[in-house]
Amino acid sequence: MAELDYLTPIFARKARENLRRARHAQLRARLPALGPVERVSAAERALQREPGAGPRIIAEIKRRSPSAGSIRAYERGDIAWLAREYVAGGAAAISVLCDRAGFGGSALDLRRAARSVSVPLLFKEFVLEELQLELAARAGASMALLLVRAMPAQRLHVLCDAALALGIAPVVEAANADEVSVALETRARIVGVNARDLRTFKVDPQGAQQALALIPRERIAVHMSGVRSSDDYRNIAAGRADAVLIGESLMRAERPSDKLRELQGA
Repeated sequence: MAELDYLTPIFARKARENLRRARHAQLRARLPALGPVERVSAAERALQREPGAGPRIIAEIKRRSPSAGSIRAYERGDIAWLAREYVAGGAAAISVLCDRAGFGGSALDLRRAARSVSVPLLFKEFVLEELQLELAARAGASMALLLVRAMPAQRLHVLCDAALALGIAPVVEAANADEVSVALETRARIVGVNARDLRTFKVDPQGAQQALALIPRERIAVHMSGVRSSDDYRNIAAGRADAVLIGESLMRAERPSDKLRELQGA
């Protein structure tokens, strides 16, 4: 029996969405700007692990996922509340899922978070085109996720350069050692390894740790996905990660700030 593949249909859908966005470019250009995007260096500093400290935390706002279904029901004003809860719990940055069809999010969610907190925000989307990076900048992002497996290496370089030109730090996500090698060829200083294979949604923490170990110290290494307990966090802290991205376990918590402190052993 063939293995499930969540990622390929997402890329196809995203390409169709971008065509619609391109057709409405003139309308989008008339939307008001949200103010200056934070400097790339500030985002990078926020994720840099300090000697003797645990990995910095990127707390994620994610309403649902294709594999888990609904994670946290919508409530009026919840994006601003979640963002403030995350900062109160010690998050160094916040990731916002902006894909609507698969994850229930939007660039408007990022805009609401940007109006509520001052920490760097990651535009987490399936970015294929420059116009998505422009949307991220206008919404208030200071980082944008780029997937190695979403495009040829040459295209990845182009989008990294486009992000930097907009004042957005590219966060290049790899799934294994081979993809880490591709990520390290780009100008991105932030390189993530996702413990969850986005094609099958299977989680491999050990494989992620091994791939993270390949990232040199002059880059910022981010462990993504699979963190549910303080033991998970301690295991990651023993490895190469400068930062760790945590989403579902925080979104399911009644008080995300308390959950963040619990995960860090505070």
